[in-house]
Amino acid sequence: MSTLNIGGSQLDASWFLLLSAILFVLGAVGVLVRRNPLVILISIELMLNAANLVLVAFSRQLVNIEGQLFALMSMTVAAAEAVVGLAILVDIFRTRDAEDIDDLSEMHG
Repeated sequence: MSTLNIGGSQLDASWFLLLSAILFVLGAVGVLVRRNPLVILISIELMLNAANLVLVAFSRQLVNIEGQLFALMSMTVAAAEAVVGLAILVDIFRTRDAEDIDDLSEMHG
């Protein structure tokens, strides 16, 4: 792998890929293990940010701006997803006192 010039110092691109893999695994574990819907949303955001880090790292390595533009688009979609998800959770927590995702799977009015 080639090195990336960041802030006057050179870093190997594999460090960014390793950090992204760690962040993605932490997010996946958070989604699979935790039962709180808010923690699940935060874990999904962590996984999306890990994917954005890979896009930006490869974009810098290949000297191509398309990866950075795609990461920016992904961030806007993630922000919209977070707003809609949090609005749904606030509405659910107002009507019911459910703190477990299994309690939300039952569809009753």
